[in-house]
Amino acid sequence: MEEDDKLLSWAVKLDWLNILSKLNLESISQIPKFKKQKALKRITKFYGPEALLEFEPDYLDKLVVNELQELMKKELLLNERKQERMEKELRDKVIPLKRGSIIKIDPRDLKDFKGDPEDMLKYFYKKFLGKDDNDNDDNDNFNEDNTHYYI
Repeated sequence: MEEDDKLLSWAVKLDWLNILSKLNLESISQIPKFKKQKALKRITKFYGPEALLEFEPDYLDKLVVNELQELMKKELLLNERKQERMEKELRDKVIPLKRGSIIKIDPRDLKDFKGDPEDMLKYFYKKFLGKDDNDNDDNDNFNEDNTHYYI
């Protein structure tokens, strides 16, 4: 264990936030621990710990990014597809903004809600889409996702 710590002492120079931004990831937990260790060990084996200590931190970040991109091809591709799908859904769901119109909200209309988010969402649904929200369909045979708000 102490040998691994000595071999990977160069890893202290790494800027993980920079690495995450280059990989288009949001948190360090999206990189599996074993893949981080594997990438660091591969780089150490290829360059040697003494040479890595002399490299600039930016160059070390690039080395780690390249190695993690190779090790995480599948995860990065899935993450990219997920982001593209979310962007497409957002563009499709925001109908008034999609047509390039400006949505006017009168602040005087918002004073009647008194902090009730359900009423406010119903108001925006009616205002933006020009439809009534059907809350009277409680006898339907499907389960709703009541954990999120959709505007």
